[in-house]
Amino acid sequence: MSAKNNLCDFILFGGHGDLAFRKLMPALYHLCKDGYLGENSRVITVSRRDISNEEHISLVKEKLIEFLPPKSFNEDDFSKFEKKLTLVTVDFAQNQGYEKLQKLLDEYDDRDRVNYLSTSPKFFGDICQQLFEYNLINENSRVVLEKPLGKDLKSSQAINQRVLEYFKEDQIYRIDHYLGKDTVQNIMALRFSNRLFMHLWSSNHIDHVQITVAESVGAEGRWDYYNEYGALRDMIQNHLMQLLCLIAMEPPCSLDANDTRDEKVKVLKTLRPITPAEIATKTVRAQYTAGSSMGELVSGYLDGEVKQSNTETYAAMRVDIDNWRWNGVPFYIRSGKRMQKRNSEIVIQFKTMPHSIFEKSNCCSIADNKLVIKLQPEESIELRLMNKIPGLSETMQLQEVNLELNAPHTDKRKPDAYERLILDVIRANPTLFMRLDEVEAAWKWADPILEGWESNLVPMKKYTAGSDGPTAAVQMIAHDGRSWNDE
Repeated sequence: MSAKNNLCDFILFGGHGDLAFRKLMPALYHLCKDGYLGENSRVITVSRRDISNEEHISLVKEKLIEFLPPKSFNEDDFSKFEKKLTLVTVDFAQNQGYEKLQKLLDEYDDRDRVNYLSTSPKFFGDICQQLFEYNLINENSRVVLEKPLGKDLKSSQAINQRVLEYFKEDQIYRIDHYLGKDTVQNIMALRFSNRLFMHLWSSNHIDHVQITVAESVGAEGRWDYYNEYGALRDMIQNHLMQLLCLIAMEPPCSLDANDTRDEKVKVLKTLRPITPAEIATKTVRAQYTAGSSMGELVSGYLDGEVKQSNTETYAAMRVDIDNWRWNGVPFYIRSGKRMQKRNSEIVIQFKTMPHSIFEKSNCCSIADNKLVIKLQPEESIELRLMNKIPGLSETMQLQEVNLELNAPHTDKRKPDAYERLILDVIRANPTLFMRLDEVEAAWKWADPILEGWESNLVPMKKYTAGSDGPTAAVQMIAHDGRSWNDE
């Protein structure tokens, strides 16, 4: 596939939705501003909203001002961006209006086309079919699929099979915005370009790994969607599994997209299944109740119109990998809404020193070394080590210090994850996108847990909004003699 001078028609289906206005349009605006969109590229919004192009441009401007960081919007930059903007009204439900899109795209029938489906997954197959029937798919066409890709393996396969009727696998980009974060990409650089870590990265030196994605917000505003999916489907099966793969994968033989994704698939295939007998001890599910968040009183998950729901807003579990590198090293993963703070991090906990000369001197205890990779709200990498406290005390006093492994500070704006991913699609680089076998392998592992929960093999727990989650999750990791990193 070509990506000549980043010239393309970027076709944004569902372009008047929340994701489009909050993330995708700001990303495209910055790509245009920074010169990464070809001069004559077009950003074609496909929406069911029947308004004029002038009203569409005005709406995009309004939303950019609302969602861009302060002082990021510039009138001169927008005047260049708005020249690329076009609206086409299409009714996805009725499959009406595609002839208008056909007329527009036929003006440049040999141009690269990026079809970004920011719609409900139930429309993915129909949209692809209409693009095919109107002869709008060429050899340089690509299609971007937003999650969720199904609710289980069967429904995921149904969605992917429909799309594969019209697009080849190498034309399909299944997006996970976590993989666009600089710090996530830096995991590979950290692991595979530093000899210091290479021999430490195994069960010989690592005690366990923790992966946390905590949100301070609740499900309000997205209740209907969230109640259909829950924490395991919405976060763990995709985002956290991708992070786990990057931490656990073997070195790929090159940076080629398929070489990297081959290694991630190997990790997913070696995940130890959680059996029905283990679900109660290795998994936790919970819903938040009323509490206090960010200094305000907030309602519980079931305090709205619906009083009954078996959808979890929090999930935690122990994951084991059955291979030579990770045998005996548990991965503890958790994700929840209405947590005490917004926080996403990966903690690599190294093993305890086999012998300490310091404790015999009654000076202090030694904290185990940790590598902490923070993804949000701020991105950073810290190596936590023991160091002597300066002074003239009779005995040597030690303290834990942070060695920051971050890039030098710069005033230059850090690109959003969606900017990186959209640009990679335009450049036809699939490295940071999920291949079909990755998606299916993750669902094969997650399905038995979902089935066990639906059979109530582990009861639904409760936790107060604004807390660190249910006590059951603390008990789960404490059973193994460990504790969550909740500093």
